[in-house]
Amino acid sequence: MSVQKTKKRVAILISGRGSNMVSLIEAARATDYPAEIGLVLSNRPDAAGLTRAREAGIPAHAIDHKAYPDRAAFDAALQQELDAAGIELIVLAGFMRILTDAFVEGWAGRMINIHPSLLPLFKGTHTHERALEAGVRLHGCTVHYVVPELDAGPIVAQAAVPVLPGDDADALAARVIVQEHRLYPAALALIAGGGAVLEGGRVRLGKAERDAGAALLSL
Repeated sequence: MSVQKTKKRVAILISGRGSNMVSLIEAARATDYPAEIGLVLSNRPDAAGLTRAREAGIPAHAIDHKAYPDRAAFDAALQQELDAAGIELIVLAGFMRILTDAFVEGWAGRMINIHPSLLPLFKGTHTHERALEAGVRLHGCTVHYVVPELDAGPIVAQAAVPVLPGDDADALAARVIVQEHRLYPAALALIAGGGAVLEGGRVRLGKAERDAGAALLSL
């Protein structure tokens, strides 16, 4: 008789429409997916992603950052919601707030983000425009652990796309987002299922995951 493994309870933090959130929710519907989406939180009450999460049957709440005097107070409100829902992992999906160092350190090794570039290239914003200006031939996205320094945490997985002649930022962004929607659920599954382990500031993959690693790098 097989033993049913407990799924990791995940919260997704969003600020907008939540397209990556939707890809994670859809992936988590699979019975063999090692994580369950237990909560969606947004700092914006008007975020379209809240409605999409509720339609999928997931508890979704707004914590309006404008209602709090400082970042620490806002983060404390986030923490209260996360604790109440028994959350084990946080996934940032277009969450446009800088979290305090104390909050990030409290979730060290348990919070991930997806960034629209092949880190460590093009940290910060306007990544597609900067990639075009730099003349790179490959661009893409990166799932990484969150640390206090922006876009600097240990890399879990990456997916690459070609930069084509005639690309503008919108065309390149559209090609990258397709890969984001594939990469983020795969990376979360690696972490929640124990196939990716954070050790000494680097992510170590199990043998089976290393052998299948090519699936995480798409051209």
